[in-house]
Amino acid sequence: MIYKNYIAFLFFCFASFLFGQNKIVVDAVVDVDTKSIAISQTIIYTNESTDRLSEIYLNDWNNSYSTKTTPLAKRFEEEFSTKFHLAKSEQRGFTTITSLTDNSNNELEFTNLENHPDIVKVSLKSPLNPGESYHLNLKYNLVLPDATFTDYGFTKNKNFDLKYWYLTPTVYNGKWNYYSNKDLNDLFVPKADLELKITHPLNYKVSSELDLMRLELTEDKKSQITYLNGKDRIDTYLSINRFPRFSFVQTDNFIVLSNINEKGLAPTDKAVLTDKITRFLTDNLGEYPHNQLLVTEIEYNKNPLYGLNQLPDFLRPFPKEFQYELKLLKTALKKYIDNILLINPRKEYWLSDGLQIYFLIKYVEEHYPDMKLIGTLANIWGIRAFHAADLDFNFQYFLYSMEIARKNRDQPLATSKDSLIKFNANIANKYKAGIGLNYLDEFADDIVLKQSITKFLKANKTKNTSVRDFETFIKSETSKDIDWFFKDYVGTRKKIDFKIKDVETKGDSIKVTIKNKRNNTMPISLFKLKNDSVIGKTWVENIVGTKTIIIPKDSTEKFVLDYNNVIPEFNQRDNYKAVNGSFLNNKPFQFRLFKDIEDPDYNQIFFMPLVEFNNIYDGLTLGTKIYNKTILRKRLNYRFSPQYALRSKSLTGSASAFYTHNLENQNLFSISYSLSAGYQSFAQDAFFTRIRPSISFTFRNDNDFRADRRDLITARYVSITRDIGEDATVVVDEPDYGVFNLRYTHSNPGIINFSKFNADFQLADQFSKLSINYEFRRLTKGNRNINFRFFAGIFLDNNSDPNSDYFSFALDRPTDYLFDLNYLGRSEDAGLFSQQIIIAEGGFKSMLDTPFANQWMTTANLSTSIWRYIQAYGDIGLVKNKFRKVNFVYDSGIRLNLVEDYFELYFPIYSNLGWEIAQPNYGEKIRFIITVDPQVLLGLFRRKWY
Repeated sequence: MIYKNYIAFLFFCFASFLFGQNKIVVDAVVDVDTKSIAISQTIIYTNESTDRLSEIYLNDWNNSYSTKTTPLAKRFEEEFSTKFHLAKSEQRGFTTITSLTDNSNNELEFTNLENHPDIVKVSLKSPLNPGESYHLNLKYNLVLPDATFTDYGFTKNKNFDLKYWYLTPTVYNGKWNYYSNKDLNDLFVPKADLELKITHPLNYKVSSELDLMRLELTEDKKSQITYLNGKDRIDTYLSINRFPRFSFVQTDNFIVLSNINEKGLAPTDKAVLTDKITRFLTDNLGEYPHNQLLVTEIEYNKNPLYGLNQLPDFLRPFPKEFQYELKLLKTALKKYIDNILLINPRKEYWLSDGLQIYFLIKYVEEHYPDMKLIGTLANIWGIRAFHAADLDFNFQYFLYSMEIARKNRDQPLATSKDSLIKFNANIANKYKAGIGLNYLDEFADDIVLKQSITKFLKANKTKNTSVRDFETFIKSETSKDIDWFFKDYVGTRKKIDFKIKDVETKGDSIKVTIKNKRNNTMPISLFKLKNDSVIGKTWVENIVGTKTIIIPKDSTEKFVLDYNNVIPEFNQRDNYKAVNGSFLNNKPFQFRLFKDIEDPDYNQIFFMPLVEFNNIYDGLTLGTKIYNKTILRKRLNYRFSPQYALRSKSLTGSASAFYTHNLENQNLFSISYSLSAGYQSFAQDAFFTRIRPSISFTFRNDNDFRADRRDLITARYVSITRDIGEDATVVVDEPDYGVFNLRYTHSNPGIINFSKFNADFQLADQFSKLSINYEFRRLTKGNRNINFRFFAGIFLDNNSDPNSDYFSFALDRPTDYLFDLNYLGRSEDAGLFSQQIIIAEGGFKSMLDTPFANQWMTTANLSTSIWRYIQAYGDIGLVKNKFRKVNFVYDSGIRLNLVEDYFELYFPIYSNLGWEIAQPNYGEKIRFIITVDPQVLLGLFRRKWY
């Protein structure tokens, strides 16, 4: 009897254990021809909360590809990509649910959420009590998207790279944690036991991190069935490939499946490096809970080693073994951590990302302590003189995180991942989190943080946990006060910026006063140096304003803050002070050819040869640029550029000084002060000198960095003097002049929707004028481009020469008396360069008989798609000159919009002049837009990241 009761008790415990687990059973039939998968699925969902649940929410991320208005589609738009918007309907994916029942075969009501079409709400027939499980039986069809969008889906080679493909429950922990797919690879699902049955063509192989149970043929012998299962899983990746490139490496710890490659590296070398990596992972992260770890080239490409590692193979300055090792390590670290540390990957991503970078840092410190930031380039004569050649490989994490901080675009680590700009989501916040943990490691010197992290990961392996649990655990490990790390470093975007304000010797002691230039509670390390060798170190905490510490007098010659460059400090240029006199405090000047990484020990001045083409009058110009701008942006930048113009045979050039005052946590983003001067040709044997002081105020939405909306207010004074030679081809009747210019611009750039408004006021001795300009562009759901622009300008006062239109509003080609526009031949009235057009003021393309207005002008420009980049355009307007009646003007034609605003061609057809296309010398009527400024072209790249 006792024996029977014991057996019954064991059975009850086993049943409770079994049914207390989430379980997902998937029976999937793959159809290559229709790039679809028919799925029968059972979800056993266990309520692990203390609440009664009346509905369950399911992730259906395949449906995020269904329309052009999903959150995923909007994400592509925000990052200036049209690949999804312009795709054909059959390239997108969607999910069709045909049946959803409970375990009693009752049909359950379900619906896709309005704002989250990739989330399914399932209403239960009866409430689900705490500790109980609910069976959902589903039948649905997946039509997979092309892999060109996110690298996951149906590839051009007719293979399947699948992630987040089948339906999964969302996490409930007092609330349902559902959110839409935004190509961030951050699905939040509860762990579950998985059973997959995949029916696929015979010539395909299934690769997965799950355990392979068996393979068998279907009854008709025409397809193969792959059975997979796994316990406590969250990863959903599956490859169904005709020619899989996954290598299989059995290590002492677990199996590694990988298709990450490195040319020229033998399989035996890869196996040795893989075994080395798995030992490191197991020692530092604990035993891996699964038999296999699968890492893919896709995962690496989404999160690569940025920098010199991405150069072509023949230029890459790192050994191929090192290159492969870090590629595999970085990808494996991310996969390993994500599979054992079950946190919310969208809200608390910084912890897993930070651990990944932290252990990358430790790995390089342990195995490659002498590896330099620029690799083998550091040994090349000439290059080794640069400060970049002195820096360790791990310095890159500081460099990239500070790159965005110096631009005032950094965001708190605690920010939801989908609210980060691309540079922060992909690079800066990962690196900031990693070096932050390294900073914490140095500060909490009563523990070995790496060992404490290992303990935490082992204790919480495959358990639901959170950043708060991590904080509580680490605080329990150390006696140091580390509130600053979680409150200031993680929770805010407060910068770290200290300086040694004063060093004073009194008797047998030294007073060192440290100033905290920011409002935070973060600590700073203070080093004592003698003969450039460290003889002591202390941590100084709780510096509010200034703090003075007293140190016994010894042989210290110099005090330095953060000598070992562990702390991501905003400005390191004021981090040291000598004990004996001020002469040691003066930083020597350092002259370098080409830009370098900032060296806080020197005042750096750089030289760079210049070869430019500014206009046809100066032709090719040769010269040099003398400047102080380093890789990281400074507040104060100056530049002198003396040049010699080969065609005009004259000295030209420019000089400028620019200071930016960044403001944080408010809509006024920055205040910029600048002074510039330049001298160059504007016609043959005619030169202008422009002096331009200005101040600008930039506003943005400080609560939403991803919003590209900007407001800019600029006040400037433009002074123009001209020097006309004897051989000049232009006659100047107007005296030299100065113009005060006040301009307001509101811009909302976007690849699908674009708008821009500006108002411009100018005041000079001879005139005052006011104008407004509004531009609007839209790419419709039918892939039609619609462009509209409106301009209106009026002279408030005009006492300029009535026979001159130098200051007048222009219909098609502004005179540009402020010398703002990049004309290649600004004074040309015939020939190719006279046909260059810059869309400003009237914005007309035809050269009509009334090209200027000295009283007022209003115009509208419209263009729309015909086919791809071919558009039709039309312009209308009213032109009013003094003592003349109002003229109605119009033109129309064909626009080849090859690269918007950068390279375009305009072919006039009909205007006030009649059928222009039938008139003589038609080639002279064609207009073109061309931009040759590299900085402007780089904006096409930067806009995706910032």
